[in-house]
Amino acid sequence: MSDRTSRTPSPSGPNRRRFLAAAGLTAAGAALAAVQSSAGAAPGRRSAAGAFRVPAEDVRHTRTWMAWPDSTAIWNRGTLAGIQADIALIARTIARHEPVVMCANSASAAKARSLCGTSVTVITSIPVDDCWMRDSGPVFRTDGAGGLDAVGLNFNGWGGKQAHGKDARVAERVAAYTGVPFRHADFVGEGGAIEQDGAGTLMATRSSLLNRNRNPGMPESELTAGMCDAYGASKVIWFDGVRGQDITDDHVDATSRFLAPGEALVQMPLPTDDDAYAEDARQQHRILTGSTTAQGGPMEVTRLQGPDYERIRSGHPDFLASYANYYLCNDAVICAHFSDSRADAAAKTLLARLYPGRVVEQLNIDRLGTGGGGIHCVTQQQPVP
Repeated sequence: MSDRTSRTPSPSGPNRRRFLAAAGLTAAGAALAAVQSSAGAAPGRRSAAGAFRVPAEDVRHTRTWMAWPDSTAIWNRGTLAGIQADIALIARTIARHEPVVMCANSASAAKARSLCGTSVTVITSIPVDDCWMRDSGPVFRTDGAGGLDAVGLNFNGWGGKQAHGKDARVAERVAAYTGVPFRHADFVGEGGAIEQDGAGTLMATRSSLLNRNRNPGMPESELTAGMCDAYGASKVIWFDGVRGQDITDDHVDATSRFLAPGEALVQMPLPTDDDAYAEDARQQHRILTGSTTAQGGPMEVTRLQGPDYERIRSGHPDFLASYANYYLCNDAVICAHFSDSRADAAAKTLLARLYPGRVVEQLNIDRLGTGGGGIHCVTQQQPVP
């Protein structure tokens, strides 16, 4: 899950980003303690010192993993139907290009099948709390020789901000479903918090990962080593990020993405935007422009212009209007549009140029955007070994 807004966050309202139910926090605290005690010594742990690494997202996929939301404690009854409709739209669109497996609770599986249609496989063997598969799901790794395994990032509800008893086990259960070896990372985090180029370089925000709600007391050097170990990388490009203004503490995948080794993309704000997220995007662009890859090569950075929040359909103060939160699937790029016609068209044209040979499919997912997320946030790719 990711979150950006160029407006001042609303202090109230039924937004799942502020879901702080007492029972949920109690469960979150227990789960956090459990993963912190087990992360350093996961049973059956495999070393990442070999050839396994998380590949770039543009490789061929075996399937896309998603999760079906059904909690009226997280999404109120007036919001949930719209969120489910957006999730179904994303799933059906991806299913035109590669298989999609939707994890759903037994009580809501029929609804998921009805909305997603026969092109999406809905399973009930992996129960879920919410729809953010990017964060709760496993990170798959390949070895370039037909091998596949998976790493869990010890999801703890974005630092105990949301109930996650089921989601804390999604990563290991997906790995078991696919029949691949599984291990826990040596840190707590989420897939949307880390971007990889598939060749040894990562990028992330300190506000999200170097945070006492995920990794209390952990030095940056230790966290860097843990991330590189889990991802099969050797370098992390760090951004300061934005702390405490959204549930993710500023995930990187709504602003900056890797295009290829030595190539990155940053969604830029309007020159007149002066909020914390606009400054964060500018800083990410500056840092990336001056960075090198794990191999020491220069970084080429492409600017993707974000929309004008005065022109988009949604007027919700927490709305995420991120073109950069796109998802790559086999032969397609799935991204959002927001009704700023000029910016929407420019984003589509740029993505088509950056990913030649892939069709760019733009979707209206405004209900999901109002919940603080995007298309990349609710998907997790399983690469071909």
